[in-house]
Amino acid sequence: MSSSPQTLMAGIQITSFIFISSVLIHTCSADDDIYSAVMPETVTALTGSCVQIPCTFTISNFEDKRNKAKSINGIWLKNTSKFAEKYSSIAFNSSKNIIRGFSDIQMTGNLSERNCTTVFYNIMMNHSDLYYFRLEMEPNVFRATFNPESDDSRKTVRITVKDSPQPPELKPTVRKVMENTTVSLSCSAEAPCPKQPPTISWSNIPESAHITTQLQEKPDKTQSVFSNMTFKASYMDHKKNISCTATYPRKTSKDSTVETTAMLQIWLQKQSQSIKRNELHLVQTWTGDSNSSGKED
Repeated sequence: MSSSPQTLMAGIQITSFIFISSVLIHTCSADDDIYSAVMPETVTALTGSCVQIPCTFTISNFEDKRNKAKSINGIWLKNTSKFAEKYSSIAFNSSKNIIRGFSDIQMTGNLSERNCTTVFYNIMMNHSDLYYFRLEMEPNVFRATFNPESDDSRKTVRITVKDSPQPPELKPTVRKVMENTTVSLSCSAEAPCPKQPPTISWSNIPESAHITTQLQEKPDKTQSVFSNMTFKASYMDHKKNISCTATYPRKTSKDSTVETTAMLQIWLQKQSQSIKRNELHLVQTWTGDSNSSGKED
């Protein structure tokens, strides 16, 4: 708890990160059917970890089709929306238990409930590409790939694999406080792989600190780990460096760890030449590759 941030930061090795941005909704029609899917437009994934693609869909008269169908199958195509049984572009086919190019793929969503959420495991660099979801309700009830008949790559999900992590986001929720006032700091890290979420830890925190941490689902159905720390502001904590560290587990020799540090500047109730009064500021620094930076709020 009392170790210096400089010592902690020196031992950190940066390897990779995961985050999901943008939500994609596209609507198409085939014959008399109207269908649409909601999924991320971009998924950035950690090598050696897994990545979840949140996915839901709607089809006109779905209940009638579901009652007629004897089976409902989900397929993921890599790099192309064109489907053919012989094509190597099929990364996953639930009906024939086909998995190509991945150690494992699991469709965790229930297709009968219009949920096509899928987890891709042990992500590698060569998995970076466009992926298209296809649904088949058999025998011959409904078959379609959920994207328009165009080459517009913005109409489907793209998985981008990287080795460099994104630092956790550390925020002050209170800008101005007096000494002995309760202060709240929050630290969050993206966690799109529900079975391998990052862990968040704090270091060099005030003695009065109370910490709560939980996994939260965001409106776009992606997830993040959120940790909140509250403490009573004291002049003893002035210029103290508080660190928030996110550690991502992965199937390699080392986990991926990244850290963000904030320097507290607490102002006393009585005016001082060296310490201003009635405010709390955070001066933040990040550890990571060669792009580390700092900023002052």
